[in-house]
Amino acid sequence: MAKAANLKIKLLSTADTGYFYVTSKNSRTKTEKMSFRKYDPIAKKHVEFKETKIK
Repeated sequence: MAKAANLKIKLLSTADTGYFYVTSKNSRTKTEKMSFRKYDPIAKKHVEFKETKIK
């Protein structure tokens, strides 16, 4: 079977609060790791979230 194009990924907060978002990305077109500035409600501010694998 073919490998799926869309993978689920976890966006983990760089503020070390343990807060994360789950999203999907097309692994064929977006080969680099994703990073976004999003709101972390535990830190109560916008911080950078970086892509990690879902275990």
